[in-house]
Amino acid sequence: MDDILGAEVDEEGFLVNLGDWTREIAEQMAKDDDIVLAEEHWQVIDFLREYFDEYQIAPAVRVLTKAIGKKFGKEKGNSKYLYSLFPYGPGKQGCRFAGLPKPTGCI
Repeated sequence: MDDILGAEVDEEGFLVNLGDWTREIAEQMAKDDDIVLAEEHWQVIDFLREYFDEYQIAPAVRVLTKAIGKKFGKEKGNSKYLYSLFPYGPGKQGCRFAGLPKPTGCI
């Protein structure tokens, strides 16, 4: 097992203990993926965390895309926009940065 800023992560880089998550850990994960987190990233990360708090599951990409569009407008509620922020997949990479488990259905 590896760790990021003292937090244990699994072989795919997801936090082992969801309670270890901090914004600094998210920023380090993004940096490791050559991404600098901007306000647009944080909108999605914060949304993912809120969704998980409410439903105890990470949303599938289709659900995420639709919900982001509803909350932030259709120009943000599409795959092209979300993949521009999270090139390795808005579900998988977004959830990893948000300190959430890997979404079901993600490879």
